[in-house]
Amino acid sequence: MGNLNHILNRKMERLLLLQKNLLACPFQGKATTNPHATAAAARPPVKVVITGAAGAIGYVLCFMIGQGKMFGPDQRVDLVLLELPVAEGALKGTLMELEDCALPLLSSLKGTTDPNEGFADVDFAILVGAKPRGPGMERKDLLTENAKIFINQGKLINSLAKPTVKVLVVGNPANTNALIVSAFATRINPRNVTSLTRLDQNRAISQIAGKLRCPVDDVKNLIIWGNHSLTQFPDPFQGYVFNYPSPGLVTSVRSAVNDDAWLKENFIPRVQKRGAEIIQARKLSSAASAANAVCDHIFSWVNGTRPGAVSYTHLRAHETGRNLVCRLLLEKKKDIQGSS
Repeated sequence: MGNLNHILNRKMERLLLLQKNLLACPFQGKATTNPHATAAAARPPVKVVITGAAGAIGYVLCFMIGQGKMFGPDQRVDLVLLELPVAEGALKGTLMELEDCALPLLSSLKGTTDPNEGFADVDFAILVGAKPRGPGMERKDLLTENAKIFINQGKLINSLAKPTVKVLVVGNPANTNALIVSAFATRINPRNVTSLTRLDQNRAISQIAGKLRCPVDDVKNLIIWGNHSLTQFPDPFQGYVFNYPSPGLVTSVRSAVNDDAWLKENFIPRVQKRGAEIIQARKLSSAASAANAVCDHIFSWVNGTRPGAVSYTHLRAHETGRNLVCRLLLEKKKDIQGSS
């Protein structure tokens, strides 16, 4: 019995010593600083509303924003998730998951089904909520059903958002819906109403990088002319590739590919129809890639593009009908088709 007590006492002493060592924090009494946290604290948060926040795109987008992908690691966000009453349960679940992530950049988090509360004093409005495309549907097929949604949202933005609000329309047909929002948000500068074409640009970059077997970050300045639809024209003729065919060299995309037939018959239709291709495979519209493109779009809009690159994705609603854009679109089509 004495030996057993001795062994138990020794084990207890070791446990107490281990506990003491674990509790002795090496930083005790010292001030430690997270540089990103310090920078973020010095900047006022921006208020962002996402419509359709519990849907496929919105759900992914919320977490990307909280992780700093949209504004960077130094910008805090007051995030408002706006949903329809029928999706209130999914909205609550999304809010719980965001809370469980303990994301430091989310300075506040709110979910609502009241549009008046959702759009109040926002700095950025990401209009995702809309009827999605299904198999066999084109973006234009959604116009009638989605027009009513964006008329109402344009009015709400006009009366409730900050006058400097930046609007990104994601719901298809995105270009037409952006024009609708701008027409009914007359208090907002039309240059601040944009539609998402960055997804098409990212798709184009990926296709060229795959063809050349080079990093996507080395492909620059691919332009998407026209609407976010089958009529769009992915333009490889303004683009170039860094470090191709060898380090230090810069080559035009057309010269690097060196195959106009592939550009015409594979590249252009592949980018135009990529959304339908994904629906065919998943039976659902693009979600993660669309959310990623939304973050890329806003990040470039707010922070500018990296050196050596220009983003042509911010087609404003008031520019879609300009003759210059249409003329350039036609000229590029003629060039690749070999027409006079």
